[in-house]
Formats: sequence, C-alpha cells, structure tokens
Amino acid sequence: MKIGIIGAGNMSTAIMKGLIGAGKLPSDIFVSDISAEKLSEAAALGVHTGTNEEAAEFGDAVILAVKPNIFEKALPSLADLLKGKLVISIAAGITIGFISSLLPGARIVRLMPNTPALVGAGMTAISFAAPATQEDANTVEEIFSALGKCVQVPESLMDAVVAVSGSGPAYAYMLIDAMASGGVARGLTKKDALLLAAQTVYGAAKMVLETGEHPAVLCDNVCSPGGTTIAAVEVLEAKGFRTAIMEAEKKCAEKSAQLKK
Repeated sequence: MKIGIIGAGNMSTAIMKGLIGAGKLPSDIFVSDISAEKLSEAAALGVHTGTNEEAAEFGDAVILAVKPNIFEKALPSLADLLKGKLVISIAAGITIGFISSLLPGARIVRLMPNTPALVGAGMTAISFAAPATQEDANTVEEIFSALGKCVQVPESLMDAVVAVSGSGPAYAYMLIDAMASGGVARGLTKKDALLLAAQTVYGAAKMVLETGEHPAVLCDNVCSPGGTTIAAVEVLEAKGFRTAIMEAEKKCAEKSAQLKK
C-alpha cells in the first residue's frame, strides 16, 4: 500500500520512521509540506516529497497531519483527488463528520495518537464511520501499530481518549519529575533520581501490560504489611492522589468537547 502524508511535522516524522522501521519501503511514502526545510528532512529518509495534490494522488491511503486550524483552507482543493480513498486524520478535535463535509465520498478514519509515538511507544485510538469499513480500521491499526499500541473505540469516546492517553503523557512526566525531586531532596543526584524514577514508571507500565494483572493487585504485591510502600501509599491516598488524576481527566475531557468541530 502506498501512503501519502499531508504535513511533515513531528508526528509525521514519527509515522514515517515507524513505517520504515517496520519494513515499509521509503519509495512507498510521499509527504508534502509548505516548509522546504521539513521536506528536506523528510527526503533524507528516502521518501518522495512534493505538493499536497501529489501526495493525495500518490497514496492508496492518505494521512492528514496538518494543524486543525487549516483544514478548511487545505482540504477542499483535494476533495476530488481523495474521493473514495482511505483518509486518516490525526488532528485533535476534528470530527469525522466535519472532515466528511470537506471531503465528500472519502473513507474517513480518525485517530488520536500521543507523543510517545515519537519513540515507538505511542498509544493510538481509532474511530471510523461509513463509508469507511471495519477493514479500513483494521488496515489503519496495522499501519499505526508500528508506532506502539492501538485500540478501536467509538468516536463518541474520543474525548475520554484525549483525557487518558492524548494528554496522559503530561501526567506521567509530572509524576516522574515529582518522584525525582523527592529523591534529590534525600541526597540523590538529579541524573540518578530521574533515571530511577523514569525507569520505575516505565517498568510499572510494562508490568501492567505484560502480566494482565489489575494495577491494584500489582500495588498490593509491593505493599508489605507495615512496610515502607504502604506508608507512602497511605500519604498518597490521604492527599487525594487518585482523585486528583480523575478530576484532571474530567476537566481535560470537558475541554476537548468544547474544542471539537
């Protein structure tokens, strides 16, 4: 399958590198952008570069990786070229219905990726609506699995996805920073504290994914009776750690709902 990518920003670069790393031939990818510098960087990967129209015509599937605020400016001129094609949008807040109004007849699949895709550890949620099919959604999942993990959800749940995984890396970074700062306060170097904290969060996430155990069970496994960990957990519970995260996600989902088109 040939893939056109309209827009050559950071996420596009992650997509290209992920696809090439997974075995996709660079010659099967065509990327466009208004920035000559971005196109030069893309060309260094061995992919074709050119105009939006050329990318749209080239791809069997075309990824829309432009900023949401220029959709209405950039897409109408591509409508004829994209009619009947599989079109994949990674724009936050832009609904399938809105894209379909600009690209009638295109098979639209909407994604919500997150920034860890840049290091091959992303989480991507996938939604679709007719005329796109389940087969189209499966094709998109196969493509984006090169950047991490994927899950298919109804579009009505995309605001919840934004709250959990789209914005979620920020919560994790704050946790890592707080853990590291606590270590520095007790004599560790910042370098060592960051390594200890980041690897611990990474390892805990890996345990959840690979063991299939509920996080609460894994937490219990670390908490020896009367031990150090349960003493720390007691403070986190008293300070409303879990409630703060859930309230933050609620606010995030509400904001996402306000911004969508």
